[in-house]
Amino acid sequence: MDWFQQNLGIVKALHIIFMVSWFAGLFYMVRLFIYAVEANEKEEPEKSILSRQFTLMQGRLWWIITTPAMVLTVVFGGLMLWIVPAYLQELYMHLKLGFVALLLVYHFICQKIFLDLKKNQFHWSSGALRIWNEVATLLLVIIVFIIVLKDGTNWIYASIGFLALALLLLFAIKMYRAVLKKE
Repeated sequence: MDWFQQNLGIVKALHIIFMVSWFAGLFYMVRLFIYAVEANEKEEPEKSILSRQFTLMQGRLWWIITTPAMVLTVVFGGLMLWIVPAYLQELYMHLKLGFVALLLVYHFICQKIFLDLKKNQFHWSSGALRIWNEVATLLLVIIVFIIVLKDGTNWIYASIGFLALALLLLFAIKMYRAVLKKE
């Protein structure tokens, strides 16, 4: 335990590094889902070629980067809580852990989408996946602001900002769809 307490900064750094890798994997994975759904609408042989390539890319990304990064993020986060159990006495940490739980749910829903697409089961449209991709962005923003701000008053202002960001993202997606329809 002594070594861990003396090296808390290293544990925090590793937690952040793997968190960044996890989010990068989630962001790119959903993007690959979008491409796979759109490739499924193509004519042969383009459809088969793209589908095989996207399935290969998704598998490598999910099992080599995204899921290991998720596991290591949770491990180093748990290690920090073990080293400094006083963190669990703070309201901000309970909020953060609640949103991390939602992020884990998001992760496993993405895994379900990945496994469905691998079986050529397309339950999501590319538009729905674009909106789904923004959920990870919102979770990232919320979790980072909770950890950085910690203060209750700032949390209220940050919540208003999150709502504004969500509305802005939905507006941007609608605008993107409108531009695509014109092409």
